[in-house]
Amino acid sequence: MASVSELTCIYSALILHDDEVTVTEDKINALIKATGINAAPFWAGLFATALANVNIGSLICNVRTGGPDPAAGAAPAGGPAPFTTAAPAKNDKERSIREM
Repeated sequence: MASVSELTCIYSALILHDDEVTVTEDKINALIKATGINAAPFWAGLFATALANVNIGSLICNVRTGGPDPAAGAAPAGGPAPFTTAAPAKNDKERSIREM
């Protein structure tokens, strides 16, 4: 679970991105100060450095839950099979009904 300091930096970075402002250590620290939360001082620098060359919008849109990638078409080795919406037909009668 993320600490309060980490969450404060995450939300600060998201706020800055939403306002189309470059994410920097000083700007994260300014938002943290405005909240009144006592965050560990090194977190703002870590987040600013980590996000310096990252397209945050793309990062937000491509968040995965850790499951297999449906676009890849196969599960990782030893993992579960990809989710499919239709169960395989058990006999010819079911198959013909589904194809209608």
